Amino acid sequence: MIYKPKGSWLNQGMASDNNDIWALACRVWEAEAASIKELTGIIEPAALSKCVEVLAGCRGKILTAGVGTSAAAARKIAHSLCCVERPASFLSPGDAVHGGLGVVQPGDVVIAISKGGNTNEIVQMLPAIKTKGAFLIGVTERPDSLLGRQSDLVMRVRVEREPDPFNMLATASTLAVISVFDAVCIALMQVTGYTRQQFAIIHPGGAVGDRLTQSKP
Repeated sequence: MIYKPKGSWLNQGMASDNNDIWALACRVWEAEAASIKELTGIIEPAALSKCVEVLAGCRGKILTAGVGTSAAAARKIAHSLCCVERPASFLSPGDAVHGGLGVVQPGDVVIAISKGGNTNEIVQMLPAIKTKGAFLIGVTERPDSLLGRQSDLVMRVRVEREPDPFNMLATASTLAVISVFDAVCIALMQVTGYTRQQFAIIHPGGAVGDRLTQSKP
């Protein structure tokens, strides 16, 4: 038996067939694709180049931090950086302000993600990051926020609107942040001379590992 919440579109007969759901899905995908395409006019080329330079030259740790959907983006970014031999880890802001900030040391790079730039858990981390001499990359749509003002480098990432009817669910904006750092990671491969052989060493598993170890294109 399928549970149908009272007042839902399932009971009202609204958007209840596959065509309506498919049309809605297409609108979401179109909106998200447009948001990523618009990054070419939003991201500052100098900021992107500086971000690549800082991460390529980092001899300490790279730590990413975010809360909620920003945490999901931060975890993905950390993994992608590891895949291109830029050792990175996710630092939980909640744990960070209860002693976890001890992992931050001089020479490290911290990538802090907050859409509005004033997320309390992120803001609480900033004094220690600055005091300890780590380089802070702030990813936010508001450079005038607390995070923006405290950052050594601001990566301004914003979208015109989220696809949901309330313009609140962080979907397109989260994809935009991930897309920016996808570009950063691929640029790092070029800047650092990253090779297929290096990738084969750290990615022996799965279909990708099979292709790498068998030298398939």
